[in-house]
Amino acid sequence: MVWVPLRSTRTDRRAPLRAPTTCCTTMSLEWLMDWSWSLDGLRDFIATGIQSFRDCDATALAAVACLLVLFVWYCYHVGREQPRAYATVNALMQSAEANGVQNGYVYCHSPECVRCTHHDGLNQKLYHNLQEYAKRYSWSGMGRIHKGIREQGRYLNSRPSIQKPEVFFLPDLPTMPYFSRDAQKHDVELLERNFQTILCEFETLYKAFSNCSLPQGWKMNSTPSGEWFTFYLVNQGMCVPRNCRRCPRTYRLLGSLRTCIGNNVFGNACISVLSPGTVIAEHYGPTNIRIRCHLGLKTPSNCELVVGGEPQCWAEGRCLLFDDSFLHTAFHEGSPEEGPRVVFMVDLWHPNVAAAERQALDFIFAPGR
Repeated sequence: MVWVPLRSTRTDRRAPLRAPTTCCTTMSLEWLMDWSWSLDGLRDFIATGIQSFRDCDATALAAVACLLVLFVWYCYHVGREQPRAYATVNALMQSAEANGVQNGYVYCHSPECVRCTHHDGLNQKLYHNLQEYAKRYSWSGMGRIHKGIREQGRYLNSRPSIQKPEVFFLPDLPTMPYFSRDAQKHDVELLERNFQTILCEFETLYKAFSNCSLPQGWKMNSTPSGEWFTFYLVNQGMCVPRNCRRCPRTYRLLGSLRTCIGNNVFGNACISVLSPGTVIAEHYGPTNIRIRCHLGLKTPSNCELVVGGEPQCWAEGRCLLFDDSFLHTAFHEGSPEEGPRVVFMVDLWHPNVAAAERQALDFIFAPGR
């Protein structure tokens, strides 16, 4: 039974009209065209709509369809909305390369370098990126990241001197200078199985050092003494195509690692070479969300890595995992005859960073954002 308002008089406006079965699901075109939008008519329209929903007729289905169309339009509108023009995190992450310093390990004091300048503006940009992520995806699982960004200044200023990440500190992560191999067992075992492959490609690269002081693709880093060279395949979340083509098997290996950080500015993969007599100045890494993995390729005697005051030695074909947000240094005090210390370095996710958090951090710290 559908109640349909008639146009005759006010007294009979609510007279029930039994429509044929075939017409119960439609509304008269003439009634729609002659409709007068009075208060009584609006009241009757609402009553008719409610009864239509109860009877599940075509009017109700049409209303539901309209709501669905409006919802789809809203989702499309939100999805295509362009964010405001903020300075990108990747631009801030560029270190003092323009001033002659590579890889950001020496303070450049540039206002554009996120490793060297701590200010509220950076936290605002990070919070804006988090809001953009939550609007597109979800706030679910973002509590720790939200807390970290909101109180970043307090975390970085109140941290003990043994651990002070320079850019971003994620709270409530287990803290230790070194991690066991089981922390990322799959990737550790995969790297160690491919030790000879990586070593072979390094030896091919290293032959070029006999022809010139600094071959193409290598970078020299600032050190108090000695020489420290790096050959990046991935630098701050961006692959270096020319270098990757020279180490194709090593680069393909990175794609097989389950926890390699490859989509944000905290991810790096490189070959690191210390010449005899080299000392790397003590420094902190940019964040505690990663574990730095060193696969020993050439490890002469009298070479050490010191993280949080705890010394460790590399071993050829073995991985060493550590948290580089701790104060750390490395040195090679061996003789020139022993040759350089060489490791393959790759950044892996901290095992206690959840999958949802990894996805959000990739978005917030994406290269170019």
